[in-house]
Amino acid sequence: MTSGQLTLILLTITSLFSTTICHRPLSTNHHCNRHNLPSQKHLRPDQFTVLINGYSESRIPILHTITGIYSSSPSVAAVVLLWGNPNTPSTTLTHLSHNLSTSSPGHAPITVIRQPSSSLNARFLPRAWISTRSVLICDDDIETDTKSIEFVFNIWRNNPEQLVGLFARSHAFELTSGAWIYTVHPDRYSIVLTKFMMMKTEYLYLYSCGGGELMKQARLIVDEMRNCEDILMNFVVANVTSVGPVLAGAKRVRDWGDARNDGQRALTAAATEEVAVGLSSRKKEHRKRRGECITEFHRVLGKMGLRYSYGKVVNSVGEQGLCQKGGKLVFCDQQFFK
Repeated sequence: MTSGQLTLILLTITSLFSTTICHRPLSTNHHCNRHNLPSQKHLRPDQFTVLINGYSESRIPILHTITGIYSSSPSVAAVVLLWGNPNTPSTTLTHLSHNLSTSSPGHAPITVIRQPSSSLNARFLPRAWISTRSVLICDDDIETDTKSIEFVFNIWRNNPEQLVGLFARSHAFELTSGAWIYTVHPDRYSIVLTKFMMMKTEYLYLYSCGGGELMKQARLIVDEMRNCEDILMNFVVANVTSVGPVLAGAKRVRDWGDARNDGQRALTAAATEEVAVGLSSRKKEHRKRRGECITEFHRVLGKMGLRYSYGKVVNSVGEQGLCQKGGKLVFCDQQFFK
């Protein structure tokens, strides 16, 4: 990768490093000025921009692999690591930016940007430098393959108004408690997670700048809970489309942040630490808190905006019938070798 592809934007204003400032509600005045943003008609439809949410320095080793994979995908215009930890030294981010760019096998430039706040709302800020009609919002612990990335992009191009993701959850109303809950349902879903979420670039503006006072209150809930920005984005998009998101089936997805990892397989020696680190998963009763978010969004926004979807889009069409071959029951079109 050439030096021209190396970009580093570091906000070094001292006040941003104080704990008090970083936990204040995110100011969106500058980002919400339409004159500072490119016209929708000038955005590229044939590529997308990857926005990775970064926070923990312990995940830097796996970021080398993750950013390299994204950069190698032919439909990726740029890979941007949005760093939300205000306590990370500027020198660390300088070295990270240099190392990610020089070690990447891909063509797309890799950029490190220090976020203006540690608020989770900051990952949805509209950005003047986004040149594509769609963006991929993802976490710093999700590793997939380029074929799956391209597959998701193709699904989105056929469903450009909807959110498309690889990880789904659902909302439901619990009669015993009289409250909304956050859950996993076996045959329906209403939420795709920001672990891997593709969407229209315009939705960044709607989330951060639209909705008036009601959305401002909803974003404050995200800041207070330090969680649930993905749920709120699902509310925003479903309110526009009146339909649910699209769940895609990837060939291979490795979730390094899942607490169920046993740490035995590692990209680096630090992997056992990396799987335990997460910005919005540090507190106990994670599902309970996210259920509380759904209840609060419902209350503030005045309606239950989430919509259910059913089924998953898969990347191959194969035989569904089963045949007995070599003493085993396998799909009829599967080759069996003795």
